[in-house]
Amino acid sequence: MRLNDLPPREAALIRVIDWTALKASEARRMRELGFDEGVRVETLHRGPMGMDPIACRVGRMTIALRRKTAAAVSVEPFPMAAE
Repeated sequence: MRLNDLPPREAALIRVIDWTALKASEARRMRELGFDEGVRVETLHRGPMGMDPIACRVGRMTIALRRKTAAAVSVEPFPMAAE
């Protein structure tokens, strides 16, 4: 599943980032903001009518991403805690 397809308010682990699909400046920015394999990420909400930007939480930061940028990030749904 791609980060741009992750439903709002769902957490996931980043499995793979296709760095080659990103501009060098975008890739650098994402690394600086903490995007890396194995990191927990959560989609918070999307722009009007499901368009840009997508608000994501990485660590304690909320980051706005374009859908095209989020599509370069493959995620795996985060296992829910036992109730």
